[in-house]
Amino acid sequence: MRKELTVFVLLVAVFLIGYFVNFSSPTVQKAIFEGLYMFQWYARNHTLACVVPAMFIAGAIATFLSKEAVLRHLGPRANKIEAYAVASVSGTVLAVCSCSVLPMFAGIYRVGAGLGPASAFLYSGPAINVMAIFLTARVLGFDLGLARVVGAITFAVIIGLIMAALFRKEEVERERVFSAMPEPPPPSRKGWQTALFLAAMIAFLVFSDWSSPSVTSLQKADGTALKVAVLLETTDMYRVQLQEGLRDPEKGIDWPQGKKLEIRKSEVARVESLTPPGYEWAQWVYEHRWYFAGFCFVAVVAMAISWCSRDELTLWMNQTWWFARSIIPLLFGGVLVTGIVGALIPEEVVGRLVGGNSLRANAIASVIGAMWYFATLTEIPILEALIGLGMGRGPALALLLAGPALSLPSVAVIYSVWGFKKTVAFVALTVVMSTLVGMLFGLWF
Repeated sequence: MRKELTVFVLLVAVFLIGYFVNFSSPTVQKAIFEGLYMFQWYARNHTLACVVPAMFIAGAIATFLSKEAVLRHLGPRANKIEAYAVASVSGTVLAVCSCSVLPMFAGIYRVGAGLGPASAFLYSGPAINVMAIFLTARVLGFDLGLARVVGAITFAVIIGLIMAALFRKEEVERERVFSAMPEPPPPSRKGWQTALFLAAMIAFLVFSDWSSPSVTSLQKADGTALKVAVLLETTDMYRVQLQEGLRDPEKGIDWPQGKKLEIRKSEVARVESLTPPGYEWAQWVYEHRWYFAGFCFVAVVAMAISWCSRDELTLWMNQTWWFARSIIPLLFGGVLVTGIVGALIPEEVVGRLVGGNSLRANAIASVIGAMWYFATLTEIPILEALIGLGMGRGPALALLLAGPALSLPSVAVIYSVWGFKKTVAFVALTVVMSTLVGMLFGLWF
């Protein structure tokens, strides 16, 4: 019934859009193109290196991890200190964005992880990215960097505990169902082999999705050098944010720091990376990431051939395909909608709405963070521009706490796994807690 209702709502929404939207409006046309640009950027930069490996990991979790092990360490009756400690600091190991965490979250939840630890993992996975935290401290200030890591770890535990308490009866019944399932045949591998196999796949994902900490220098054909953060890249265009002010000699205009520009690739003569001091190691890993990822890939293939039976490999591929067809369409649709909605809300308007430290400013920042899709590290230059437009420090933290863990694409995927009530509870907890902590932070700083 729930599935049919969802289909009905989507059909009504599409009908209303087709009936009422003025597609001849330049604003609407620009928003549609912005959505398509973001979709192309996502397809080119995140799907193959990020989403696809995550699907294979989710399939492997569902295939090779025994429900007994998951229930023992992450189930509703697992040791809470152990379960929440592992789930709440997982982001320091993963260092990936939410679209990579979502399939893994769906995988561990599907094989028996409790709602509380699964919620903690879902929040902490993209939120506690070590490189993002250090760059936040460097670019936006030590106070925001420290508050981000403390808030993210604390949020993960609190949200997990509240979710487990809110849906305790359902969790008890769910655990009973899992416990009553027949015992699977004993695995042909030892425990350390399964752990190493999964670790190699996760390492492949970490390296393939590794982000550059550097600012980009674009040398245009006319000799103009731009120090920028690349926010979006399509087949023929860069959308960038200036990290230093610039005078345009052709138009006689002074572009301020934080200004967003679109530059055709045909106008760019050279692209260089300007690595901030102390991050040379991260840039070195970024430049050699495919060598590391390739080594992990070879290791995964070798272990799969040596340690897995034909039936297990077939089941793994089937599970991977199930996750892919369930999750990827939602991610693609969510990214497209995010691009369209973002184009309809000018950044200057957002800057005015989140100025100061009022309840409204922090709530709006939290909601924007929960709806907006941020790729790894892109939230930092975007926030830098918003702060330049008047955003308060409290709302900035609120957006940092709500943003990485949630977005329109991730909410759609979470709904497909949890259903309406749990999704609403998770989103509401994230938004409300981000709002309150943002206000308190704004009062102190």
